[in-house]
Amino acid sequence: MSFSKWIGGALGWSVGGPLGAIVGLALGSLLDSFVTENGSPFLGEGNTQKQRKQATYQTRSNQRPQTQSGDFEVSLLVLASVIIKADGKQDQRELDYVRQQFVNMYGKDRANHAFKLFKNISKQQVSVRPVCLQIRQMMDHASRLQLIHFLFGIAKADGMVTQDEERQIYTMAGYLGISSVDYQSIKAMFYNSSDNAYKILEIEKSASVDDIKKAYRKMAKKYHPDRVIHLGKEHQEGAEEKFRQVQAAYEQLQKERGF
Repeated sequence: MSFSKWIGGALGWSVGGPLGAIVGLALGSLLDSFVTENGSPFLGEGNTQKQRKQATYQTRSNQRPQTQSGDFEVSLLVLASVIIKADGKQDQRELDYVRQQFVNMYGKDRANHAFKLFKNISKQQVSVRPVCLQIRQMMDHASRLQLIHFLFGIAKADGMVTQDEERQIYTMAGYLGISSVDYQSIKAMFYNSSDNAYKILEIEKSASVDDIKKAYRKMAKKYHPDRVIHLGKEHQEGAEEKFRQVQAAYEQLQKERGF
């Protein structure tokens, strides 16, 4: 797959707005490698960037367009570029984690294209709020939860999530419209504490056995990989990690409570 085909064929709503501006600037330094005789693959023949942005935002007032794999991919790249700099440095382990996750999801060829773009995005100062608000408006809830899970994975890649990284992810989650209980559930998947199983299932330690069972059914449905089936098989596989952690939390409480 050529770089131009990867860029031109993958994107939907993320071609416009703050995300589109960031990606467009990053692509500027890679111009020679993806421009075709018909112009930028971001734009359809005869369209200008301004026209494409206008078309993108006009659809918002009518209905939320379905997020494509490429939209999710670009959202990951931009938000991940912020997280790896949240503690004031770019740790090679975090960079390696991003690359490996993309290889796992997309294969080596597509991952190489994504990481090439990621390195250029990382050179920019990203304004988090407008980017997250665009994602919130255009992306479904299940996919936004998957974004937060991925970002915690990046932060944990060097062995621990620093306070600066956690604070940045928390800020992003708020802008993305992720509730406090959903945020705490995902966060608990990356920490070790005696009450993590309860936090993952979004219940209190005082919950009854019936409450635990009910919470498990609710969380298993919320985090089921089929919730992101529209993003493609690669993201379903990524979502399975959250699903497994919900199952593990439930099994832990089964043992502890003896039911």
